[in-house]
Amino acid sequence: MRARDNPFRSDRVLSVRYRLECGTWEELLERFDALGRRAAIVGPQGSGKSTLLEDLAPHFRDRGGSVCPLRLDAGLPRFEKEFLHDFLASLTPRSVIFFDGAEQLGRMAWSRFERRSRMAGGLLVTLHRPGRLPTLLETRTSPELFDSLVRQILGDRAGEVRSLMPRLYEKHGGNLRDALRELYDHYAAANDG
Repeated sequence: MRARDNPFRSDRVLSVRYRLECGTWEELLERFDALGRRAAIVGPQGSGKSTLLEDLAPHFRDRGGSVCPLRLDAGLPRFEKEFLHDFLASLTPRSVIFFDGAEQLGRMAWSRFERRSRMAGGLLVTLHRPGRLPTLLETRTSPELFDSLVRQILGDRAGEVRSLMPRLYEKHGGNLRDALRELYDHYAAANDG
């Protein structure tokens, strides 16, 4: 099977957006304001934190904010000193920092970053565990959510993998990103053979 024909290719999976289960986007923004515009989206890997952060960006822009994205992960666990200096120097009271992967910073680096970022009008980070900032929202997964995402991607063909789904959810400890990647591999292998 060609990659572009795989139903779990990246553009199809990335088209699935975060499903806000409790409340509205406006209520979430109001809660962010109530938390002093400094908060965290908290949850395990593969639970939708990055997608939620991406989906919040247009709502902040609609309110006149300037979204300033930052990202760290295991492959890029720290910022270049000059980059971070220039980034922080560019912030204004309209700036809202969206920092995906803030847990990559050690305690001292986080403390420096948090202090230096106060010139921005807001700071929203993703973390695996609560503690660095007040929690805005905690992301969770469930077998039902996994099933719903697969049905959204496959449509009428969802029955093709229904028997695999409980095992994949369990195998990946609820990490939906990894479970969906394995479904990509499943389709690639099944159609190559």
